[in-house]
Amino acid sequence: MALYKTLTIGKTTKVLIWKIEESIDELQKGIILSKNSKTRLDSMKSDLHQKGFLSIRHLLKEINLTDADINYDEFGKPHLTNGRHISITHSFTFTAIIFSDETPVGIDVEKQREKILKIAHKFTPIEEYKTIANVDALISKLTIVWGAKESLYKIYGKKKLLFLHHIYVHDFNFEDQKTIGEIRFDGELTSYKIEFLEFEGFTCVFGY
Repeated sequence: MALYKTLTIGKTTKVLIWKIEESIDELQKGIILSKNSKTRLDSMKSDLHQKGFLSIRHLLKEINLTDADINYDEFGKPHLTNGRHISITHSFTFTAIIFSDETPVGIDVEKQREKILKIAHKFTPIEEYKTIANVDALISKLTIVWGAKESLYKIYGKKKLLFLHHIYVHDFNFEDQKTIGEIRFDGELTSYKIEFLEFEGFTCVFGY
């Protein structure tokens, strides 16, 4: 099985990343799915989605949890029955979770693709990035910004936030691998720490 990376953030928060290299049959071994989860799995038409769903259950197993320990609210946000905080993400051949005993958390894994150049204006003021002449660096930076906003959106956990108008990411240097993100909504401002890393053409961003 392919636990790709584990990151420890402080005393109570951890990130686990899985690289999907197994078949569906291999991923079904060693885990027990609830009736609802079996129904969800069977309804997935894509092998990649099924593998992502199953590999998340193996990540839960890595932290001594099972499929029965997780449930979803009406907005699709995952919750743990023990009251701890969790967030889940899946992109192509990578899945990841972040969990914390104390802090609301969010995580996103994205494949670095040129497609993001076409949609950047929908989630960030693109003029802020016009000084970046290198296309690869621009794709990398925009992917981090998208991942940061997606992570904060998951922390908030409801459907009303707009990436362009309600979620802000402070500028950052690649080598720092961290920044600050803010949710400004309904007259309130909440700040979160953001960290990121890149590997094999993918970007993982998480907030807490």
